[in-house]
Amino acid sequence: MKELQYLNKYFIKYKYRFLLGIVITIVAQIFSLFTPELIGNSIKVIEEFSRQSDATIGDIKSTLLKNILLILVTTVIAGFLTFLMRQTLIVMSRYVEFDLKNEVYQHYQVLSQSFYKKNRTGDLMSRISEDVGKVRMYVGPAVMYSLNTLIRFTVVIIYMYNISPTLTLYSLLPLPLLSYGIFKISSEIHIRSGKFQENLSTLSSFSQEIFSGIRVIKAYAIENQKQDEFSALAQDSRDKSMSLAKVNSLFGPLMILLIGLSNLVVIYAGGMMYINGDIPDIGVIAQFILYINMLTWPVASLGWVSSLVQEAEASQKRINEFLKEQPEIKNSNPNSSEIIGKIEFKNVGFTYEDTNINALKDISFTVNPGETVAILGKTGSGKSTILTLISRLYDIKKGKLLIDNQPIHEVNLNDLRNHIGVVPQDAFLFSDSIKNNIKFGNEDATDEEVIEAAKKAVVHDNIITFSNGYDTVLGERGITLSGGQKQRVSIARALIKNAPILLLDDCLSAVDTETEEAILNNLLVFCKDKTTIIVSHRISSAKNADKIIILEEGEIIQQGTHNQLVEQEGYYKELYLKQLTEKEIS
Repeated sequence: MKELQYLNKYFIKYKYRFLLGIVITIVAQIFSLFTPELIGNSIKVIEEFSRQSDATIGDIKSTLLKNILLILVTTVIAGFLTFLMRQTLIVMSRYVEFDLKNEVYQHYQVLSQSFYKKNRTGDLMSRISEDVGKVRMYVGPAVMYSLNTLIRFTVVIIYMYNISPTLTLYSLLPLPLLSYGIFKISSEIHIRSGKFQENLSTLSSFSQEIFSGIRVIKAYAIENQKQDEFSALAQDSRDKSMSLAKVNSLFGPLMILLIGLSNLVVIYAGGMMYINGDIPDIGVIAQFILYINMLTWPVASLGWVSSLVQEAEASQKRINEFLKEQPEIKNSNPNSSEIIGKIEFKNVGFTYEDTNINALKDISFTVNPGETVAILGKTGSGKSTILTLISRLYDIKKGKLLIDNQPIHEVNLNDLRNHIGVVPQDAFLFSDSIKNNIKFGNEDATDEEVIEAAKKAVVHDNIITFSNGYDTVLGERGITLSGGQKQRVSIARALIKNAPILLLDDCLSAVDTETEEAILNNLLVFCKDKTTIIVSHRISSAKNADKIIILEEGEIIQQGTHNQLVEQEGYYKELYLKQLTEKEIS
């Protein structure tokens, strides 16, 4: 139960609803106890008549009808209160589920980039859906039936004790066996439930990867291989689920057996006590049988509740593992920061901890507000790493990175990212309309501003050819569009943000030369007062930049203007001559 203590804050948050549910439960149980007493009284009256007492048939009928009417009234009231109890406690569990999902989601958003490199998407989805659902079953049904059982046991045993302490003791003799059985089975459920949840996460992760990469799977014609792998995982999941179900199935029969034993004990012991004159009438035996049977469902539900608690504890443990994860990137400055756009690297070195790749070595350069800098180099030279450091997706441990002459970790993190427009190398689009994908950069943008941004990104003419134009809903990850169209919509999304810093990470690789030229000309006008860093493999993307930096294996090997670098021997001149020749041939 240690892991479930995390949920106590939600019980405190909804304490009034929770306490109201407890009060309603107590009152409902009190009303439900009138029925055995009234039935016992009715049997007593019939017994007295059978002994030829002075009571007339009319008196007996009147008493029986009165008792029947009272039974109906108290049963209806108890049923209505039980309905209110469910409405109070079960609805509370839905509120807790809502809050917990939001808490997990918000925590996911603040965790650092390295966290998502270590954890699979399917596993994250499983925790926020399957695991939170299991926890809700603990907060709602498990807590409700536990309260119901506890209160009913307390009230019923008090009633029974007041009637006959000896017969109460006899009828409760099987309870120690019940407690031991619950303990043993619950322990096994906890173990098997944990294994089942872990396997379910693996299955979810595998499925998510298959659905995301379905085009690659079809292209390589490995559907049968992946089907076999999925079948193996599904078989393992089924085996673990069946193993858990087998243990759960022991609860019902065990409870019914023990309740049956209690009834037999009541009939035998009560009968002997009635014969010996230790109880006043045979109606007491009927009352006790009804009381014992009133405990049947609460006792039987203990097994189900126990399994819910064990499953919830296993799920909450998995959730807590994530909630205890602390983001590596923290906002150390709560005060707002104004970003002008000066960026300065001073002897910056950076190594990725997960791969131990030394991406940058002693990098130093300055980008003044309004300047455009192009960064070129071979694949793996560290170009994209520079942009991720400026966005502070990672923190540097060697050297200094200054934003407007202030160390980047001292700048308000939200303000920093709000003042940066990023076009990533992987043009990720959401399963939403094209308009909303562009407005993602500025939710308050008008339709006219969306169209203007699309025109600057040279994608407007493509969009209006679609049947629904800007309202066209894209498939997952923008699969509806071609690679070049996705890149241009991503550029439009960054442009509409109109941020003072613009980072373009090889965002023109999938467009043709003519379209690239048009976009670059538009960017030349748009970026004249913005700090712009362009990462590219093409000379055409860099030639208009104020400064060009050449990287190789994480080090700056050349820097200067286009004309200066063309005159120097090295990577840039070789690339320039190569691309010039390719252009002439084409």
